[in-house]
Amino acid sequence: MEETIEEDERSENVVLRASSSMQWSQWQLLDSILPTGGFAHSFGLEAAVQTRLVSSPQDLETHILHVLDNTASLLLPFVYSALKSPDLETWHKLDRILNATLTNQVSSKASVSQGSALFRIAASVFTEIPNLKMIRDASMGSKSGYFHHAPIFGLVCGQLGMDPQTSQRAYLFITLRDVVSAATRLNLVGPMGASVMQHRIAIVAETMLEKWMDREASEACQTSPLLDVVQGCHGYLFSRLFCS
Repeated sequence: MEETIEEDERSENVVLRASSSMQWSQWQLLDSILPTGGFAHSFGLEAAVQTRLVSSPQDLETHILHVLDNTASLLLPFVYSALKSPDLETWHKLDRILNATLTNQVSSKASVSQGSALFRIAASVFTEIPNLKMIRDASMGSKSGYFHHAPIFGLVCGQLGMDPQTSQRAYLFITLRDVVSAATRLNLVGPMGASVMQHRIAIVAETMLEKWMDREASEACQTSPLLDVVQGCHGYLFSRLFCS
């Protein structure tokens, strides 16, 4: 009887250690130090500033809210669909659908750039999950993938064992983090003001998550088409700090 209890305790400890170890990987996925290239993109903010759509702190906050809502409606369905079935076939299908959905060349290139970087880093860093490298190598060998960011993020989250709600919240978080960082570097807001704004917007972002989460890729839609138009102008700017 005592041996059975000891064995059960050892099994529980192993499970707890494995779960704790996986959390470190999940947190690292959200760490800004992970070189996925997100800080090279302003999500259309730089073009919005130069076209004078954003010229005040109030305009900035409105712009960020529109970016988050559009991200939630358009990209969260691809994150959710990919993490539900984190396999090669599902990811390829979602990758092709999103490539056809993103008609804005600037945002499409940004998505591919960040997605390619995320997949390369995830396959190299999370070596305890060999499926990531296997899927990436198979796609690279066949040259059949576009490597858009949202489906890859969902695939990685699924392989890391993250639950759907946390994964989708994480995707909105990194979007908010990156666009606020872009606003700081564009000198639209100071570091302290950026932190206050990010904390304030997070409350609204949670309501957006509740509205748009757990939707299939077939339900993806745009809520702010003006953002698409403005971001498409980024390549025509006379001077640029960001890639998109």
